[in-house]
Amino acid sequence: MRDPVKMIGNLIDKQGVSFISSVDENGYPNTKAMLPPRRREGIKVFYFTTNTSSMRVSQYKYSPKACIYFCDRRFFWGAMLTGTMEVLEDSFYKEMIWQEGDTMYYPEGVTDPDYCVLRFTAEQGRYYSNFSSENFEVE
Repeated sequence: MRDPVKMIGNLIDKQGVSFISSVDENGYPNTKAMLPPRRREGIKVFYFTTNTSSMRVSQYKYSPKACIYFCDRRFFWGAMLTGTMEVLEDSFYKEMIWQEGDTMYYPEGVTDPDYCVLRFTAEQGRYYSNFSSENFEVE
C-alpha cells in the first residue's frame, strides 16, 4: 500500500459506523458498533464519545488493549488498527469533541458525569482489499 494514511483516512471519513473492540476480564474480545470518531489525527490517534458508565469503559480501564475497524461494505475492503484505548474524563478533551445535539445522549451537557472521551492510539494496522491483506506500521 503506497500511502496508508491517505487511503485509510479516506475510508474512515466516508463511513457512518466504526467498530471498536476491547478485552473483557476473561481475556475475550468484545466488539461494538459506534458512531465514527469525532476527531482523528492521521490514522494514529482517534477520539470517540461514550458513556462513562458503559461496559466498554470499564473494560478499557481494566485492559487498554484495543482494536478499531472500518469497512466499506459496498466495495468489500477495510482496515483494522490495533493499539491502546484511554478513557479521558478531563474537561479539555470533553469540550474538544463536544458537538451540538450531544445533550440527547448526555443531558447534563459537557460536564455530564456520564460523558467521557475514548482516545485510541494505533500501533499497527492491517488493510484488506481485493482478496488480500497487508500489515503496516502506523507512524
